[in-house]
Amino acid sequence: MKRILIISGLILACAGLYAQEAKDNINFLLDEDKKSFERYYPELLSYRLEVGFIQDWQNSKNNTIRDLYSHGANIGFTLDVNLPYNMSVQTGVVYSLGIGRTDQHFSTLNTENPQVDFLRHDIITHQLLIPIRYTYTQPVWKRLALYFYTGPELAIGLAQQDNINLDNMSEQTRQWVEDRGVRTASYDRYKADELRRFAIRWGLGGGIQWDTYRLYSGYSFGLNNLSKQQAQIPESHLWQWGWHVTFAWQFH
Repeated sequence: MKRILIISGLILACAGLYAQEAKDNINFLLDEDKKSFERYYPELLSYRLEVGFIQDWQNSKNNTIRDLYSHGANIGFTLDVNLPYNMSVQTGVVYSLGIGRTDQHFSTLNTENPQVDFLRHDIITHQLLIPIRYTYTQPVWKRLALYFYTGPELAIGLAQQDNINLDNMSEQTRQWVEDRGVRTASYDRYKADELRRFAIRWGLGGGIQWDTYRLYSGYSFGLNNLSKQQAQIPESHLWQWGWHVTFAWQFH
């Protein structure tokens, strides 16, 4: 009987030690899982302020509409929905201001003093950009990481003011172009029903990130025709492309 009690005591002692060791192992695994979870599942939402330099290009490809190069700045707010494995989905609202100039040339009607007359178009564009980006961040060293993104972008045209300058147009040529329906007074191209307000583009780019700061660049490729003049000019097509360099600060 005594032998049985001794053996039972030894078995219980061993079972207790095994249970404690198993508990320690389970706690260790839980801690590791928690670390892994926190690594791949950071805070669900990240908020950023962005400011940058932009260049836009409205291109007709067949010269039926004036091409327009513009440059300017953007500023806005973005929101990241963080996903596992350093990925996220980003959206937001960004205001964009672009300033451009283009000249519209005409042969002068003054045969005594032949020259080339032109209308100068100084154009100011206001847009709202709404991106939907799929992003990936690759850690490199300490707080340094590489950042990549791709995805669609909706550009909403608020206004595109065409300020027309007549300083380089003779009165005779001006009257001739006005008789043919060419505008010589300043106007908004959206309100004049020349352009569609919604441009769909596809963005692609990347950059570097240090801690909560990000510097990146990318292109936006136009996907839809912006021209609304196909009733008058059936072959008219206009695409909007863009390039930007942006600095972003994550404040949460």
